[in-house]
Amino acid sequence: MKAFGYARVSTLEQGEDGVSLENQRERISAWCVAGGFGLERVFVETMSGSRAANRPELQAALSTVCKAKGVLVVYSLSRLARSVRDTLDIADRLERAGANLASLTERIDTSSAIGKMVFRLLSTLNEFERDQLAERTESAMAHLRRSGRRISGRVPYGYDLTADRLSLAENDQEQAVLGRIAGLRSEGASFARIAGELAARGIPTKEGGSWHPATVRQILVRQRKLVA
Repeated sequence: MKAFGYARVSTLEQGEDGVSLENQRERISAWCVAGGFGLERVFVETMSGSRAANRPELQAALSTVCKAKGVLVVYSLSRLARSVRDTLDIADRLERAGANLASLTERIDTSSAIGKMVFRLLSTLNEFERDQLAERTESAMAHLRRSGRRISGRVPYGYDLTADRLSLAENDQEQAVLGRIAGLRSEGASFARIAGELAARGIPTKEGGSWHPATVRQILVRQRKLVA
């Protein structure tokens, strides 16, 4: 059976877990040699698109392995897809074409029934772990916001950066504008109407530019997070 590898890495991921493209290539090649598979090609993705449909090399790899009725070999499920839905869609596509999937880290080979079962279970657990991480990150960010701590390179509207360059202090004038924005929104005003009124009153944005509906929306979203 012909084998085709797929390796993916982004700058951020490589820095975090050390799974370089070269490491993925070596593991894929070694697995093929040990199993007696002929490794035809390794498709390499150097972008971190979250959805499988947005990864051109992955789509090329899937088309090729399906046509050859071969096996797609990946270092781990996390290299293959970022959601259970994408992972299962890929597995279904391979299965319908008479092709298989091998994930080396999880020791999964869908050519067997047990391999298919473990594959589906681990896909669910992987997504659960990512969801937990996202929740913890958002919780930490919310805590920093409520504590008046700086969380990005931009100082939010309604606040000024203190002398330590880390904390935020309320700007009384801008806080009054925030109150007006919230009041207008509670009365049913659209983002565009609010932006128009602020511009008509000659109120500057944080950077001194023009008000836009998106700017108003971002401010209101941040205010909701502060009280969440």
